[in-house]
Amino acid sequence: MSRTLPPLNALRAFEAAARHESFTRAAEELGVSHSAISRHVRGLEARLGVHLFRDASRGVALTAEGGHYLQRITPAFDVISDATEGLSDTPAGRVVVNSESLFANKVIAPLLRKFQQDLPDIELRLIASDQLADLDRFEADMAIRFAHKGALDVPSDLVSDAKLYPFAAPDLVPGNRIRAEHLSQYHLYRDRHELVWTKWCALAGHDPALVNEGEWRARVPLAFEAAVHGAGLYLGSADCVAVEVGGGRLVQLSDVGFRMGSFHLLTSGQAARRKAVRRVRTWLLDHTRNFRSGENQPSG
Repeated sequence: MSRTLPPLNALRAFEAAARHESFTRAAEELGVSHSAISRHVRGLEARLGVHLFRDASRGVALTAEGGHYLQRITPAFDVISDATEGLSDTPAGRVVVNSESLFANKVIAPLLRKFQQDLPDIELRLIASDQLADLDRFEADMAIRFAHKGALDVPSDLVSDAKLYPFAAPDLVPGNRIRAEHLSQYHLYRDRHELVWTKWCALAGHDPALVNEGEWRARVPLAFEAAVHGAGLYLGSADCVAVEVGGGRLVQLSDVGFRMGSFHLLTSGQAARRKAVRRVRTWLLDHTRNFRSGENQPSG
């Protein structure tokens, strides 16, 4: 029996544009031009006799008909993807996650044993790197990156929204509480490139001029390890130091903290169709939920 099907390229263009809410991002994912995506979508709309998209402030948005159509065809794409996986030389259960070094080492690595117990059929390859992998070129299936709110122009899931607080090795600072004079007395380390210590001083009621002009500018993992070994004070994300605080290797020096961004999980559009990738995404979001709910964040 013959089937009444639109051209596959038109369906792929529509599905990618709907998922990204952007013709530009759809074009990047599929390796075609923006005009090609637009042409495919217009042709599909003409064939169906309905408008699938409407203009939005950023990109495009689905109409009611477009949303219904996407909901109906998505399972078919998933079936095709799963069937293709079964014939591919690449192990269906291999998932590559590229993560910022500190987050990979201090948040994800402690969860790996639990991951292996929960998803024993999936091989997770964790790449700790501060260089963002090109998901569209299949360098990784997913990436975890720190970004300011609204700075990402690709679909993403919030992984962690932890505040930054000052920490130090136990007993480095008298009483384990930071005072104004300590800001010029100790080396100041940080896990972000902005002048976070200056901002923290203003929030804590200290003169920002007290910040040591030699504020350390080492790479993030080195700054973190230096603070753990008592070389100075560290201003960093509460989630990334949760293991050290719990183990008594770092103490929080103040209840004053602030948010300057969040860790986000980015998933390749093509990879998102793979069942293994979808399972890993769900698992990661489930096991980092405490960072979004504030369970690992001190009140302040």
